[in-house]
Amino acid sequence: MTKSPKVRVLVADDHSVVRFGLSAIISQEPDMAVTGLAANGVEAVQLFEELSPDVSLMDLRMPGMGGVDAIRTIRKNHPISKFIVLTTYHGDEDIHRARAAGAEAYVLKGMRHDEIIDAIRRVHAGLQYWPASVIENLASRPPNSELRCRELEILKLVAKGQSNKEIAETLAITEGTVKWHVNIILSRLGVSDRTKAAVSALQRGIVEL
Repeated sequence: MTKSPKVRVLVADDHSVVRFGLSAIISQEPDMAVTGLAANGVEAVQLFEELSPDVSLMDLRMPGMGGVDAIRTIRKNHPISKFIVLTTYHGDEDIHRARAAGAEAYVLKGMRHDEIIDAIRRVHAGLQYWPASVIENLASRPPNSELRCRELEILKLVAKGQSNKEIAETLAITEGTVKWHVNIILSRLGVSDRTKAAVSALQRGIVEL
């Protein structure tokens, strides 16, 4: 009887301990093989082109290029490629962006090894894997909370602690324009002040420092 080919897995994570730990876990499975290890999104894109893995495990936040951007980049040329986001972050915006980019599964690093393996098998089989806690967080995403480019740009500076005057100088716009955008941001996020906006944006994964 001819053996079925092994599921070829690419692992992308900026922490070497996580990369090699996942490689060891996956390699113990008789029906799986790790074909490549990437330390960032740019390496992941390059290795994907070289190796054509069946399933790619992608860390959400990596230096240079994060997991979401790497998935989008790969999917431009390989629209049916399969991805699992593996991360410690589970804000509703993180999950929304991963799903919109084309991830078929969202796995938290605190999950058991067998759940990660199960996610790989499911995604390889054409299914999805979204744990209940992830679905609950995604469902909590406020409606009509999508920020426009300028709003997101200003929110990132708010999260860094810049005042309206400093933001205006940074972006070369008037302070009145900044105040107008900040009011819109507060409304979209459903919060009452700048501090709460910054906290919400960081917790939900809308911005990162």
